[in-house]
Amino acid sequence: MPGKHSQGKRRTDSSVSRRTFVKAAGAGGAAVGLAGCIYGSETSEDAIVIGTDPVMIEAVGDEFIELLQDNGADGINIELQAGNEDTGERRDSYTNLLQAGEARPDLLMMDVGWINVFIQRGHIASVDEQLGDDDIATLEDEYFGPSLDAGRDPESGDLYSVPVFPDFPTMQYRKDYAREAGYDDDDFDEWASEPMTWQEWAELTEEITEASDAEYGFATQWDQYEGTACCTWNEVMSSFGGAYFGGRENVLGPVGDRPVTIDEPEFIEGLEMMRTFVADEHDDDTNEDYPVGIASENITSWMEEDAREAILEGDCVMQRNWPYAISLNLDSEDHDLTTDDYGAMPIPYAVSQEDANQPGTGGSTAALGGWNMCLNPNSERTEDAAEVLRAMMADEFYLGMFDIYGWVPPKPDLLETDQAREVEPMGYYLDTLATAGQNAMSRPVTTVWPDQSGLIAEEVNLAVAGDKSPADAAADLQDGLEATEE
Repeated sequence: MPGKHSQGKRRTDSSVSRRTFVKAAGAGGAAVGLAGCIYGSETSEDAIVIGTDPVMIEAVGDEFIELLQDNGADGINIELQAGNEDTGERRDSYTNLLQAGEARPDLLMMDVGWINVFIQRGHIASVDEQLGDDDIATLEDEYFGPSLDAGRDPESGDLYSVPVFPDFPTMQYRKDYAREAGYDDDDFDEWASEPMTWQEWAELTEEITEASDAEYGFATQWDQYEGTACCTWNEVMSSFGGAYFGGRENVLGPVGDRPVTIDEPEFIEGLEMMRTFVADEHDDDTNEDYPVGIASENITSWMEEDAREAILEGDCVMQRNWPYAISLNLDSEDHDLTTDDYGAMPIPYAVSQEDANQPGTGGSTAALGGWNMCLNPNSERTEDAAEVLRAMMADEFYLGMFDIYGWVPPKPDLLETDQAREVEPMGYYLDTLATAGQNAMSRPVTTVWPDQSGLIAEEVNLAVAGDKSPADAAADLQDGLEATEE
């Protein structure tokens, strides 16, 4: 999720309860207070130091190290250093230590939303040079492509990271409400992996809302913040066949040498649909193919936790959110939701991939989240660090972390295993997560993206809130992004 990354679960027989963990993991994007400086603590001279997530360290740090040592790093002393829980703070800390030439941490876990900036600035080392040909072939053949490509040099094609876990949002819904409208387990099984069109989904949401006690149908994130630009609007726009910069192939640049494709019919149509969802009645800025008022008008000031709490409290039927919300809602102390009450489906779509105007878009699209492991070029223990990366690529490491902490394995085939499906509660939702991963869409990861994302979030927020027409918002954003590209 934008602003933070922890999501998962804990087994109830461990020293830190799952309930304690998921409360921390769902803290709504704020730092949890465990992070501090990522390179200021004492470490052993002979250890490989991994900079990683503070909540994970607190919850399952010993088990994390044990899994690595059980899968090929048994002769290596491994220590963990806590990075900041806030993804932006972590990024800035890593920038400072790498620019300063610090040798520790030897390995750094980086958000897929900004790894490529470190590659383009020459701040991290290529793993192509440290891992063997068989390892690289495994990465190329067995991993989710979008997660792998997040750590690929857009010019040379070299790999600079090993995926640790991907994060794919889904459309989560109240099955108990859907049953009141006459739907059953056969419907839920179909919805889990067969994406609906936005029109089908909107009409279904309206129907279920009217048959239930829900106040409205849909909760999502549409505040003026990074999450709208990188993720919620990116998904809608892509599902309409739109793109910021002429299609999937241009998300990593080159800046200034790619088209800006904002003021296009597909971009405006996506905004009109979202405006329709919060409008009281149809007008020139809405689309009559969709029902009005199925979403809370408050979504234009909402982020992840607002939507999660809305569906947990029973206020809405559907919410778009990250996998952490599933674990957190099913483990709420104040609610008794189970997998019988709570479902997930892929994000709906407007046009097929074949009919999309911009290359590589169309179809059900999930914003790419997650974290990869990168190599510090200043490390003095590169060979041992490479061995730890190989251990991290082991199936049993990924399945072990999914079991004890909820990190989704970055290899699609692992989501089909009995071992993964037996993990509660996330194993129940693997079909939906696998479908989401097949067409995950990265944000445009370039050095100018921080400036661009603010412009995008502002304009699409104003359009959905009704403060500006979708056409005017698209035209103004076209001008704004063209200026940043120059």
